[in-house]
Amino acid sequence: MEKRYINKEGLAKWFGSILNSGKRVYAPVRHGEKVDFHQVHSLEDVAEDYIQTTLSAKSVIFPRAEVLFSYKKDNKEVTLEDFNPDSVPETVIWKIRPCDAAGFIPLSDIFNGGYDDVVYAAHLNKTTLVSFSCAKADDFCFCTSVNGSPGATKGSDIQLTILPDGGAIVEIITDKGMALIKSAEDCFEPAKDEDKAKYLADVPVYFDLNTVHDKLKEAFSSDIWKQQSERCLGCGACAFVCPTCACFSIEENSKGSHGQRIRCWDSCGFSMFTQHTSGHNPRSTQSQRWRQRILHKFSYMPERINDFGCTGCGRCSRACPVDMNIREHLTSIVK
Repeated sequence: MEKRYINKEGLAKWFGSILNSGKRVYAPVRHGEKVDFHQVHSLEDVAEDYIQTTLSAKSVIFPRAEVLFSYKKDNKEVTLEDFNPDSVPETVIWKIRPCDAAGFIPLSDIFNGGYDDVVYAAHLNKTTLVSFSCAKADDFCFCTSVNGSPGATKGSDIQLTILPDGGAIVEIITDKGMALIKSAEDCFEPAKDEDKAKYLADVPVYFDLNTVHDKLKEAFSSDIWKQQSERCLGCGACAFVCPTCACFSIEENSKGSHGQRIRCWDSCGFSMFTQHTSGHNPRSTQSQRWRQRILHKFSYMPERINDFGCTGCGRCSRACPVDMNIREHLTSIVK
């Protein structure tokens, strides 16, 4: 890992050079009380004073709905137009939080594990993640309990830690990150002797992750799932705001002799997600669906891909309309 320093003016100049390079740039944008990732065209568009966006940046690389291929029938002839990886533009996600950047690690293990998902890989390969360390946190944040931290660099290509003078400590983590630095080399200075830890938010550790994993091995038939899920509406909000949830369905959008096959976000919390054509549903109750969500993230994923399916961003708890709090539920499991 290589370090640099960039002053406030250099930071603005660098951002401008990225915009002028022709790359798409997504960054947090404020609309009223909400902050979410949108394509931006100037530094003034980028939100400043916020803790976390409502939605993660997942949709930039794993869109909510995306055409996998389209087709057209002419009598017995079928013309197929497959997804074109070259159609994906070079993209920079600016000011992503460390917990969001880390979310692309398990997400990529799911889509590119064993073989590359051509559509997902095309977006991932053409996207550079510029994360900003967290100087603030709230009661929903628990990254330190799931192997993260407000200054963790896992998943990032470049990480910035903003200093009191408006400049930043710049950590260059990957080749993609270095390429973005070299595109505006004159904006950067040699690294200063600064410890970024003193500029990071203080996020306490609420539970031991390995203990959670061990407890879950014996918890499949536990009554805790019914207790925890009694308020759950099965609305799917937790899955849609999560940076690591990867459930999807395949939909047909057809009309007459032409159509498309589309991949759309889905959720294992929906009652129809496991509905069989026969009418049988192996997860017929909300407690079974809640159990699947927790076991998948904290038991099945670490055993299958050696990574947990939660980065401690706290979005699911913020978004839940009935105040279900995943951190509190996990803490209760280890007691």
